[in-house]
Amino acid sequence: MRKIGLSEIEDIALGAALLGSGGGGDPYIGKLMAIGAVKECGEVTMLDPEEVPDDALIVPIAMMGAPTVLCEKAINGGEYRALYDMVRSFYGKDVYAFMPIEAGGVNSMLPIAAAARIGIPLVDVDGMGRAFPELQMVTFTIGGVNATPMALTDEKGNTVIFKTITNKWTEELARAVTMSCGGAVSVSMYAVDGRTLKKYGVRNIVSRSLRLGKALREIKKAEEKDTEKTFLSVTGGFKLFKGKIVDVLRETRGAFNFGRVVLEGIGECKGRSAYVEFQNENLMCSVDGKIVATVPDLIALVDTGTYVPVPTDALKYGKRVLVVGLECFPLWRSKEGLDLVGPRYFGLETDYIPIEQRCKEAGV
Repeated sequence: MRKIGLSEIEDIALGAALLGSGGGGDPYIGKLMAIGAVKECGEVTMLDPEEVPDDALIVPIAMMGAPTVLCEKAINGGEYRALYDMVRSFYGKDVYAFMPIEAGGVNSMLPIAAAARIGIPLVDVDGMGRAFPELQMVTFTIGGVNATPMALTDEKGNTVIFKTITNKWTEELARAVTMSCGGAVSVSMYAVDGRTLKKYGVRNIVSRSLRLGKALREIKKAEEKDTEKTFLSVTGGFKLFKGKIVDVLRETRGAFNFGRVVLEGIGECKGRSAYVEFQNENLMCSVDGKIVATVPDLIALVDTGTYVPVPTDALKYGKRVLVVGLECFPLWRSKEGLDLVGPRYFGLETDYIPIEQRCKEAGV
């Protein structure tokens, strides 16, 4: 058990933005929501999964939709109470704690804000260990957990509870309602008991984000010359490419941000080229025509000077970035995991090869 206050929020937002693989929403917007809630309502208690009773009801809180939409259509704060009341009414019992469903700028922050305003704990666990674009893409799906009953609300006060036959159907129907509500909504799904949480959840995701964020902040303050080497060491990342953004192709379609960012090499990568494809999150990185990383491994773009992660909705011409890859949660490398989030699911014409193997073969 530990407390999450203002300083912890800053570091969690920074670390989660790296784990979000370019998605999960703007970390600045999410951070403001969490900071405002903690300032008004007090610090949040964070529990280790082992501290959660087996029969306790744990509920994720998240934003669903295109991250770019949330920049203009913010959450008003009343959504948390609406979701809490809908879930409590459905199950006929109190919600013991909230949890994030993924790691990412907004979706790591909303559960903190919700926990502060409702006055319940946050559990140090999620269902991805990163961010993915579709709501069936969680470890709980592999464990046979239903996404529904799923509670959904928008900032106007419209509410829906879904009960669907599969988690993919939940994604399809909820995505349609999200579009009708303006492209971004607040949701709660995958309500689980403590026993299931401990078996299928990705543990220590919040504390990992906290450690990463603190390390990134300290790198920026360091006076050492080879900060890039330090960054790769503290994150356990693979350096995939270093370049300047020369083109960004982006469109919002079906409440997703789709696109490609094209890079021209700088420094030791001068004379080379690369591109990264994304659907909310970065899906694939190709260097000189050869794929060096794909989902479910993590691909992140960070500023070459500050090492601050750059989300897909903030990619701009001329920005200099380091493309880094991180190994995914081991369960995603199983057959069941790859069926859910492997490269072929996203339309990429390649089988999944672990990032450490791809980098070795490519000499990265």
